[in-house]
Amino acid sequence: MRTPRRCSRNGCPRQPVATLTYVYAESTAVVGPLAAFAEPHSYDLCESHARGLTAPRGWDLVRHEGEYGPPPPTNDDLVALAEAVREAARPAPRRDREDADQQPPLGRRGHLRVIPPDA
Repeated sequence: MRTPRRCSRNGCPRQPVATLTYVYAESTAVVGPLAAFAEPHSYDLCESHARGLTAPRGWDLVRHEGEYGPPPPTNDDLVALAEAVREAARPAPRRDREDADQQPPLGRRGHLRVIPPDA
């Protein structure tokens, strides 16, 4: 299940109201209203961090001057829960008799390792 979005600053538990993005080619930092989805190259900020942000020396900072409102309610958690229930309710794929006699392939998946049953 997904967790609610939080401010990207370390240790800040507040909900974000703004999104920070960078335009490296133009040496510009942009703080605007909260993006609809969390993006890998952007940062969600709470109101105090969004208002107190400064840009590096030589960079321009473009800041949204309006009010930062709370994020609109989303149904992401409900959708994620419904998808998890649907996935769990799907029947397991049938295996042919030939496949049942064969051992599953051994190997590594990330940090996990498959150990054969006779080991």
